[in-house]
Amino acid sequence: MTGLPVSSVVKVQVNLGPVSAQAQSLSNLLILGSSGIIDTVQRVRSYSTLTAVAADFGTSVPEYLAAVEWFNQTPQPGLLLIGQWVSPAAYPSGTFGALKGSTISSNVSAWQAITTGSFVATVGSTVYDISGLNFSTVTNLNGVASIIQAALIAAGLSTAIFTWNSVYSQFTFNAGIQSNIAFLTALGSGVDISGLLGMKSTSSGAYQIPFLATSESAVSCVALFDSLFGQKWYSAFIIAGTDSDHLAVAAFIEGTNTKHAYAVNSQEAGIITSTDTSNIAYQLKQLGYTKTSVQYSSNSLYAAVAYQAKALIVDWTANNSTITLAFKQEAGIIPENLTETQYSALVANNANVFVEYDNNTAIIQTGVQSSGDYTDTIYGADWLAITIQNNVYNTLYTSPTKIPQTDPGNHILYSSIVQVLDQGVDNSFLAPGTWTQTGFGTLSQGDYLPKGYYVYQPPVSSQSDSTRATRVSVTFQVAAKLSGAIQAVDVIVNLNR
Repeated sequence: MTGLPVSSVVKVQVNLGPVSAQAQSLSNLLILGSSGIIDTVQRVRSYSTLTAVAADFGTSVPEYLAAVEWFNQTPQPGLLLIGQWVSPAAYPSGTFGALKGSTISSNVSAWQAITTGSFVATVGSTVYDISGLNFSTVTNLNGVASIIQAALIAAGLSTAIFTWNSVYSQFTFNAGIQSNIAFLTALGSGVDISGLLGMKSTSSGAYQIPFLATSESAVSCVALFDSLFGQKWYSAFIIAGTDSDHLAVAAFIEGTNTKHAYAVNSQEAGIITSTDTSNIAYQLKQLGYTKTSVQYSSNSLYAAVAYQAKALIVDWTANNSTITLAFKQEAGIIPENLTETQYSALVANNANVFVEYDNNTAIIQTGVQSSGDYTDTIYGADWLAITIQNNVYNTLYTSPTKIPQTDPGNHILYSSIVQVLDQGVDNSFLAPGTWTQTGFGTLSQGDYLPKGYYVYQPPVSSQSDSTRATRVSVTFQVAAKLSGAIQAVDVIVNLNR
């Protein structure tokens, strides 16, 4: 059929709105270690299973042992991030230059046909011509790597380490010295294998790993991960950190713009000694840090990871889902058998412990931060701030038209705040109660909050002309009542004869 287009009478235009921005993760732990499995270009990998961690790290390095305590817990937490820390202890003189090949086929038959393999390697300013490589007898790509390493050493690069990674199907060329490695090139004679190795400049996914002249402090490493990956993790744990490392990192975590928490594991007996003032828990308590928690464990280097696994398992979008850390169990951690005096000293230092009771149970006590605030309160407060911020941002970001600077316009933002507060009541972080602080708006001290919160939206007419000219909304004020948690019980029994 022919005829006039319907669009000349009825025009329909479909506008697909933007996808809402994602809020910062509140459930992921970042473990920083110095095993060198992850290079300083990639820096971080994420894992959803312990099996995947074992495939990369094996089952004996500290990163794996720490990951065991994360994935051992019930219910099992979600994503674990592991990052590389160029620590002074592991890398006192910095790192070496390296070259990471692209992902290639692990079929060895293509190599067995090569008897005159060659390539050019440039390490720093030194050029190494490699030729006469015979792969006819190799049975796997580990054999290919061994032949190439031997050739590099014979050519004068005595520190060369050339390996095959079967998990990621790629070769790695480590110089063993503080010099950068260029991409491999063709020698001009023999069979060029630079492309077969996946190490040419045109090899998709191949990259150079520049050497670092010096190691990095723990706090500079955490600052780097906050800058590069800050939205992907909430809590951090550093393997083999010293007390000075913990103090520096805790100070950074306390003040950083992106909301994070920091977990410290300590075997210092001073934590359970009332007269000791040098242990890390005492020092952090004196500084009043709300974002750092300490767990004492005489047996485990990674008990604090189990503590974080318990704290980060909360699904803030679910009904009645919030928890307190007290009374929880830590699978895989040997409970402490403390005297009342030792326990009192630990509590006075605002430290946590997985401890035995005389009724044949073991539980976490007392679930606090170094400031003495309860961990669930601090983490919940961060959830509330992050979610309100993200909700208000998405209200602005996804609106197809402007939000007018009027009372009805401000009420749109008001509604996005209330939506989060309602969620806080639903997950039991907030609850109805009496407001005991100074009031604002129509709220007075002593008023009962039947919803568990009150939001004050002042009228636009209260804004000055200069403020309105900057297109800033009115200042919303929120009063929210925490639900709290019962962690001790008093019972008085009166018997009548």
